[in-house]
Amino acid sequence: MGKREVSFVHLHVYNDRHGKTRAYYKPQGGKGIALPLPVGSPEFLLAYAKAVEGEKLERARAKMPTCKDTFRDLLRLYLGSPLYMKLSPSSKRNYRIILEKFCAKYGNLPMSQFSRKHASAILGKLSDTPEAANTLMKRLRLLLGFAVQIGMIAANPMTKMESYAANEDGYHTWTEEEIAQFMARHPLGTKAHLALMLMLCTGQRKSDAVRMGWGDVANGMIRIRQQKTGTPLMIPILPELKAALADQPKDAPTFLRTEYGRPYSVAGFGNWMRDRCDEAGLPNCASHGLRKACARRLAEAGCTIHQIKAITGHKTDAEVHRYTAKADQVRLAHSAFEKLQDTANNPKPANPL
Repeated sequence: MGKREVSFVHLHVYNDRHGKTRAYYKPQGGKGIALPLPVGSPEFLLAYAKAVEGEKLERARAKMPTCKDTFRDLLRLYLGSPLYMKLSPSSKRNYRIILEKFCAKYGNLPMSQFSRKHASAILGKLSDTPEAANTLMKRLRLLLGFAVQIGMIAANPMTKMESYAANEDGYHTWTEEEIAQFMARHPLGTKAHLALMLMLCTGQRKSDAVRMGWGDVANGMIRIRQQKTGTPLMIPILPELKAALADQPKDAPTFLRTEYGRPYSVAGFGNWMRDRCDEAGLPNCASHGLRKACARRLAEAGCTIHQIKAITGHKTDAEVHRYTAKADQVRLAHSAFEKLQDTANNPKPANPL
């Protein structure tokens, strides 16, 4: 049998006007790419393979949706990007809700003309709710940073834009009096008491509290991988929490369950907890405030920032500093007045020997 001849698609071999043989890879409607000779040599095969791969990439790019110049188009690209895909499920939902709400109002604004003064004007309309303004600022800054990465704009107009002065406390931190009031209305043995203890004794978010179950308990500790950050934690079970868990069935999927025996959704648990707080006469209290109450208790007990972070899973010292700073202020104030009282009770002579 004769040797089988190999055919190369889109290969054009010819002699130029000087009689020199030339070889090009040239697909229909595409740009010609020069190839080394002879045909079939290792150098030729490598160059031919690269040319074919390059054409495939060009065709793929041609099929991609064209990038227009509006926030709506930018958001569409961002929601399909790896930058968005790597976020946790709860963060994805949060980012999407905020940015889609923004685009419902300003989605047709052209990116190329968007400036810092436009951002200030839009955010200024939210100045009465500084937390909401600052959250939108963070999301837009991230979105515009993505626009820079993909070449839609040359620079991010919101870089180093100052945040609005806001209430540093954010969610109300439960006081000891409010905790006692809640327990008086929802005593040991009730689901509301269990919910209180799960959050107060572990310092976790409601998104973590609804997933806790007996499968996470070992050697007197409860194992948690935070849904928002992915941070793994091992937290000792305090006596109060142990008492609240004592009558929970071992075969249940989670500690907190709906009336139908199924685990709560995060939103469903938040709404349910809202009703339990209202029943206790605590309209200013919410489930997230229990996480802060746990951090407050730890700070008042003299725990360091790193010790508190080991329980709550906070990422930065700044997030925890406000709790330790307040606790330190109270301790220092008591210490100062104790010294003042000692001085008053034991006055020193003006001219001691």
